[in-house]
Amino acid sequence: MRHFFYHLALTPVSLSVLALACAGVAAQAPNPTSATNPFLGSVTAGKVSDETLKLSLDEAVRRGLETNLGLKEAENDEKSLQGQKNQALQNFLPTITLTADRGVHQNDLSALGFGPSVIAMFTPLFPGGVLPAGLSNITRDDLTEGQIHFAQTLFSGPVIAGWKAAGAAERAAYFEKTSARNEVVQQVASAYLHAIAAASEVDNAKSLLASDQVLLDQAHAKHEAGTASNLDELRAKVELQAQQQALIAAQNSLEKNLILLKREIGVDPGQKIALSDPAPYSDLATQTPDEVRAVAYQNRQDYRMLQNQVVEYKAIHAAYRSQRLPSLSFGGYYSISQVGGAGSHGNFTAQGNLSVPLFREAKLRGDAETAQARLAAVDAQLADLRGNIEFQVRSALLDVDATNKLVEVARSNVELTTRALADETDRVTAGVDDNLPLVTAQSTLASAQSNLVESLYQYNLAKLALAKSAGILEQQYKVYLGQ
Repeated sequence: MRHFFYHLALTPVSLSVLALACAGVAAQAPNPTSATNPFLGSVTAGKVSDETLKLSLDEAVRRGLETNLGLKEAENDEKSLQGQKNQALQNFLPTITLTADRGVHQNDLSALGFGPSVIAMFTPLFPGGVLPAGLSNITRDDLTEGQIHFAQTLFSGPVIAGWKAAGAAERAAYFEKTSARNEVVQQVASAYLHAIAAASEVDNAKSLLASDQVLLDQAHAKHEAGTASNLDELRAKVELQAQQQALIAAQNSLEKNLILLKREIGVDPGQKIALSDPAPYSDLATQTPDEVRAVAYQNRQDYRMLQNQVVEYKAIHAAYRSQRLPSLSFGGYYSISQVGGAGSHGNFTAQGNLSVPLFREAKLRGDAETAQARLAAVDAQLADLRGNIEFQVRSALLDVDATNKLVEVARSNVELTTRALADETDRVTAGVDDNLPLVTAQSTLASAQSNLVESLYQYNLAKLALAKSAGILEQQYKVYLGQ
């Protein structure tokens, strides 16, 4: 989190309030393209077990929210600002301290100015005009003392404004945390969906490999019977080995995607997991940009965070301007002292302090102008975010519509290529064609199945992006995915 500090020519109390308020004025901005993005990490929870962990999407999201590093940082930032707000609260409360001490004091009267000549001046005051025998210039006494101190700020413009700024900073940190939760849900759900897509690729590769094995067996039998050429058997072997390579690559991709998912949710990389949810698919109800934008203005956490930062900077600006106002405080103490066991006596002090700034105009104007500039910068960020929300909403709606159409085309293409493969298989079995068109049909089906898997994945990602642009991803990701 970036920190901004402001310097005021104020009382120490006012400075402490403003320092606490300004400590958390800026939000953490995650960078999804950076390898150092904390949302790509997690705190590993639990040890590796021999049992396979069955993992649903809900369970993955729950684990991600519990262990994600970026979210934990946002939660700690919120707790830090809550603590700083409590520190700022102390400036409105009385401060009471109790002290006690006991000591032995030895004094040299000569060193204090009471030499023999000075003491001789007091000789007539003693009985008979004679100094007591054994009178020494070194004195010793035992002092026991107890004091209770009281101090309270009764009025201070910077203190009041600093308290308001601290409250706004705490609210901004809360919305930053909820925004981080949405980021975690998107990261985990995307990783889970990617792993499902990779698992679908493995299943498709295994199915095609089995078909290729049957094709090779048939080609070999026909070649042995003399009804097919050696070229047909060679083609079948090449196709089988190509599919074996595709299966190896698909399995490797699946394992890597599972490791990435485990990294996102705090599961040890060595733990075996099994995804229990299939690839979700459902049509999403039609929404207009105006409808989604209205929901976003009410629910976007980053938008509400910036709104609270505006409130915070306004309070900071007011704190600088209020330096021209008088401040009033009250303090005092009550003390009981006992010297040499000769009885005790009490003393106290009660005083009120009124501080009125007379002339620091250049400093005061400079502070106020600096705060106003920072407030204008946050206002500009808020205006830019409104435009960005509009862009994100419209882009997400377009992506949802386009990817949904791609899924429909991909499904139709799989159906057509499946029928084409079946027809070509019948022709080869009947001896009408050699197996070259059959190999081509199998490759076309494999490509169509991969396109369908990718289209489903992109469609689900687009729906997640739409829910995030509306600020309701954590609450409604299952609704948008159709689970």
